[in-house]
Amino acid sequence: MKNYLNFETEIKTLEEELEKLKDPYDQSGLSEVDTKKISKMQIELDEKIKSIYSNLDPWQTTMVARHEDRPKSNFFIENLFDDFIPLSGDRYYGEDKSVLTGFAKFNNQSVLVIGQEKGDNLDDRIKRNFGMMRPEGYRKAIRLMKLADKFKIPIISFIDTPGAYPGVGAEERGQAEAIAKSIECCMSLKVPTIAIVIGEGGSGGAIALASSSKVIMLENAIYSVISPEGCATILWRDPKKMLDAAKAMKLSARDLLELEVIDEIIPEPLGGAHRDKDLILKNVKDSIIRNLDKFKNMTEEEIFNERKNKYLKIGRNKGFIENTNELSSLKPDKNKLSQIMREKKTILVSLTITLIALILFLIL
Repeated sequence: MKNYLNFETEIKTLEEELEKLKDPYDQSGLSEVDTKKISKMQIELDEKIKSIYSNLDPWQTTMVARHEDRPKSNFFIENLFDDFIPLSGDRYYGEDKSVLTGFAKFNNQSVLVIGQEKGDNLDDRIKRNFGMMRPEGYRKAIRLMKLADKFKIPIISFIDTPGAYPGVGAEERGQAEAIAKSIECCMSLKVPTIAIVIGEGGSGGAIALASSSKVIMLENAIYSVISPEGCATILWRDPKKMLDAAKAMKLSARDLLELEVIDEIIPEPLGGAHRDKDLILKNVKDSIIRNLDKFKNMTEEEIFNERKNKYLKIGRNKGFIENTNELSSLKPDKNKLSQIMREKKTILVSLTITLIALILFLIL
């Protein structure tokens, strides 16, 4: 049975009518299928889906990103990679089933695959902790990323989590430290790294694995520092204001590409990735091939510096840097800096003179 979101009522009605028309049996028994009417209704359905999905607001995009039928990491791993060998454990505490890790073949090239997995049904979701990783999950990923770096193997990550698990046990075992170490590890790698946000990219739980050379998002995925409900609760003490929060947070793929936080958007089938999984597989595969090819002729130092510069450039378009393509040097624009220092000095002298004059006035 298909699952529909609350803004898909008209789509649901049309699809149910279409299914009835396609069924050769009615209450009186076998009947003739009206192909003309079916074709007309199919066109109407496609237009309705296009109309709705071309005008999604940020909260509706969030709902699509969380759709329970949306393809998960395990789906992409099973269908895009060959000879996947799952590896478990962080060698400190235990195994975290919310993240799938292992080496595999992609187009006959060895790769490390990391996928945050939410699960496809209730039992699986509980087993996977709804995709919320614990410290041992991040430490497992760190262990394998260092191994991949040692043997010059590219890393592909699938990001899909509401955030890191906030439980007492996770905090006791060093959740924040594990996330920080994972980000540090991602940034220090000398191999190409590609992170694809396939659903939710929530908080530090996502960025711990998404600090990559290329950050890519599916068209209806989201990537944010906090969930819209959490943001609304903090700012307005009202989780029902999630639409306002979602708009303000700029969490959609289109907004993040404009802000240059991400590098690419992978188009989804009409109506979301869950409506045509074969097409989304093809689009994701093409994107991975294209991005891996960009690193083929790059040295380790060039790969490292490109990733470093990518993150240093975010938000620096109007800074003191002369050339944002060479940010690893972090050389400031001396003319602009000296001008600002002179202005500050002038203001300080003026304030000092004003203060002295005020003191003398009060004394005399």
